[in-house]
Amino acid sequence: MQHLDVATLNLRNIADRWPERLPLLLADMAALQPDLLGLQECVFAVGQDRLLGAAGEGRYEVHRGWAGRPEYGNSVLIRGPLATAGGAAVERLELDRNRSALRVAVTIPGGASLAMVVTHLHHLPADEDAREAQARELVAWLDARPSPAGTIVVGDFNAEPVEAAYGVMTAAGFRSAHVEANGREPAVTWPSGIQAPGMDTDGDPGCLDYIWLRGPLRAVASRLAFDRPAVGDPTLYPSDHFGLVARVAVGD
Repeated sequence: MQHLDVATLNLRNIADRWPERLPLLLADMAALQPDLLGLQECVFAVGQDRLLGAAGEGRYEVHRGWAGRPEYGNSVLIRGPLATAGGAAVERLELDRNRSALRVAVTIPGGASLAMVVTHLHHLPADEDAREAQARELVAWLDARPSPAGTIVVGDFNAEPVEAAYGVMTAAGFRSAHVEANGREPAVTWPSGIQAPGMDTDGDPGCLDYIWLRGPLRAVASRLAFDRPAVGDPTLYPSDHFGLVARVAVGD
């Protein structure tokens, strides 16, 4: 049975001490080297996704899906020997409120194809209905695009497990990798503990980030990632979110 390491991280664009955060991100990415990585709040004009892809020994394909404006959005990184499947392998879903989702069909060794999806839902804490509507649109879009080896959805849902958006995913047959591996979600994925001018302070600390699995996929392990503060500076983290990484078994 094959195993893939799948990760997700909200990069917090280039805000919150970006020049100081970059070395932390590069160090953690070089150590982690996931097979699949979904990034949110990625500034394409700065090449944040390509910088992370070049951080270690792995060779990564990079696919981008803009959100709100062409130089910014979500990104999928695919480490060789995985590769993008042929045909219409990369698709983007427009969501309202300047949000989107990106779906990439990935061929794994042996020839099977799975779907890697990254998204980032609306952020204002009070707007739970907006996130629920976005999750429903996402699920309907994916239901029309079945993947024989399974579907992985990662991203910052800006929704805690008690919210309707979370329930939309579970009702559609998606399973949280962290719950499957550990029996519960992490207590907090935002905020990380970073201190910076202009930092986002809307909402209470909680679990907002997820790796979702559907189909013949199973989470063997899951943990926080990109979660270590700088040596000598407990106010500096790679991002304002923690990331997640899961080891996923592919196949029955």
